[in-house]
Amino acid sequence: MPRLWSETIAAHRDAVRDAALDATAALVARHGVTGVTMSQIAKDAGIGRATLYKYFPDVESMLRAWHERQIDEHLKHLHRVRDETRGSARRLEAVLTAYAEAIAGKGGHDDGLAVMMHSGEHVAAAHRHLREFVQELMADAVAAGAVREDVPADELTRYCLHALGAARGLHDPVAIGRLVRTTLAGLRPDTPARG
Repeated sequence: MPRLWSETIAAHRDAVRDAALDATAALVARHGVTGVTMSQIAKDAGIGRATLYKYFPDVESMLRAWHERQIDEHLKHLHRVRDETRGSARRLEAVLTAYAEAIAGKGGHDDGLAVMMHSGEHVAAAHRHLREFVQELMADAVAAGAVREDVPADELTRYCLHALGAARGLHDPVAIGRLVRTTLAGLRPDTPARG
């Protein structure tokens, strides 16, 4: 098959897949998880049900793919924030702020959905990548003297990610900013470690 033809087919497949995932996201937002059907996804995406089933066998696989796409987009956004910010302390603060903003406003999923969405190797790999990514920023900030050095960078990273997890469900930008500032206060070089 000629290369141009292969690229055209791949682009078409990507467009169909993205349309289906976009329709899934919109349906979940409007009706919740239980209100999502393959028929409605196909209709809203502007494709036939038979075509949809070529890409996804069921609603659960659609929800999982949509969630994985969201995770990937969040990680790319954090990398862009890092690349656009100068200075190790400012870079760490900007990435932690972007992380808190990304998870803020997202209420908890229902229990069944949470188990499905947050299990699997893709999510585990994304969590590892996030920890390693933030840990590198943390180590740079420690080396620059902007962050305390009496606690290992991996522990400080876990502290930040867990503390900023409290942003989930927050809708007020002022509250999110307060949470980020409180978390960053624990990183200051002059904060004595206890224990």
